[in-house]
Amino acid sequence: MLLMPSPPLTARVLLEAVAAIGTVGSLFFYFLSLAGMASFLSDRRERLKQAPLPESQLPPVSILKPLKGVDPEIWDSFCSHCEQEYPQYQLIFGVSDAADPAIEVVRKLQAKYPNPGIELIVCDRVLGANIKVSNLAQMLPAARHEILLVNDSDIRVPSDYLRQVITPLADASVGLVTCLYRGIAGSTLGSRLEALSIGTDFVPGVLSARLLERGLHFGFGSTLAFRRHDLEAIGGFAVLLDYLADDYEIGRRIAATGKRVELSTATVTTYLPAYSLRQFFRHQLRWSRTIRDARRWGYAGLLFTFGLPWALLTLLAAHGAEWAWALFALTFAVRLAVGVVTAEAVLDDRQVLRNIFLLPLRDLIAPFFWAASFMGNRIHWRGDVFDLKDGRLTIAKAAPSADSKK
Repeated sequence: MLLMPSPPLTARVLLEAVAAIGTVGSLFFYFLSLAGMASFLSDRRERLKQAPLPESQLPPVSILKPLKGVDPEIWDSFCSHCEQEYPQYQLIFGVSDAADPAIEVVRKLQAKYPNPGIELIVCDRVLGANIKVSNLAQMLPAARHEILLVNDSDIRVPSDYLRQVITPLADASVGLVTCLYRGIAGSTLGSRLEALSIGTDFVPGVLSARLLERGLHFGFGSTLAFRRHDLEAIGGFAVLLDYLADDYEIGRRIAATGKRVELSTATVTTYLPAYSLRQFFRHQLRWSRTIRDARRWGYAGLLFTFGLPWALLTLLAAHGAEWAWALFALTFAVRLAVGVVTAEAVLDDRQVLRNIFLLPLRDLIAPFFWAASFMGNRIHWRGDVFDLKDGRLTIAKAAPSADSKK
């Protein structure tokens, strides 16, 4: 019987040491995430205790929703915007194609809700590589109010959403309000892994950054609420026409003017498509390359957040030593705690708990996306293929529509 030779002692000890350092670094990140969650939950409780603004002090709002195609659960998501407990707001939809199937849904919405100001604009000019921002620039003239709110087409909101999101803007030092979001998965494995990525990776990362950086300095496409004059102060939508992470850039640029970015007490919902594994891989790779270009040093530091892979490598390198098993067990327990606390306390997302058994699989493949993000600049987004460099897009070629989503 042939035995595989063991690596030289010095190489094995070095591998053990590197893997153990990676594991300890990941544990630090997990504890930082738990501290970030505790800080956010404490702040949220305090804000929810405050007396709500009287209706007379709630400013009118223009909601801008750029569309492309029909997302899962789009009808109920649109309806949730029309059933707000808010005195005055308008809802503006924008499409770049006069044959877009989303137009039919908007027409149906206008028929059901004749009172709210629901407008549809066909944005027939292509102003930049980011068609979403191109649409926003052409929708903006129809906005009648100083307070603007932009959110993605697939977002569903609670009935008090506008009240919760707009209230912080009563403070003149707040320049932008954004929201955490939960992902509701479709029936496929790819969709369930995507939802887990949102609930157990993205949200803990955001809250740890909020704690470490003493506040947010970016926004999310789930919600961006800001004043028109603050948008104008950063150059308007025109300066974002070729950026992929337009939501991140709006938040970053408004924060750079000295105004604060607030995380709302509201949590919104996105309904994910039934991703095939190929679509899931493409979406994760696009997301990874987006963060790589937007937050380079922070993204490089993600290497020390892959706790389960590092702990498994430590266990293998140490040949199953007792201390390595203890480190693995601790890492697994704390990682599980991060996922459960995020789902239960922060997002109120029971679906994450039902799919938590997939967390080890999701975590074991995450380092491969991180590594692959450095091996090219090609991304797939909403049916098109782009090249990404320094956060900016250039169109490469059209892609099959079946792979499009976000």
